[in-house]
Amino acid sequence: MNAHIRRVYVPMTESAFYILLSLQTERHGYGIGQRVQELTDGDLVIGPGTMYGTLSKMEKDGLIRFTRESDKKKFYIITELGKEVLQLEKERIRRLYKIIGEDEG
Repeated sequence: MNAHIRRVYVPMTESAFYILLSLQTERHGYGIGQRVQELTDGDLVIGPGTMYGTLSKMEKDGLIRFTRESDKKKFYIITELGKEVLQLEKERIRRLYKIIGEDEG
């Protein structure tokens, strides 16, 4: 993973995190939005501008890839690079929770 990708995506926005997490299974934009709402019990709703802007950027950077189009819906899935970035972010979040737990002692 190059330094640019690491700098841009770690730490990542909450929306980007949930989009990558959702794309461990092939999905289209609306399906991603639905999955994010499921994962967050409706607390996070990703608007179309954020959704498609993030998908476009992630595809350009190689974190996700377009898989197919069906009924005018574009489907995407996470790439190996995307999985690496997601793993780094998960590790960062785990470290934060560990520090919080130790601090509350």
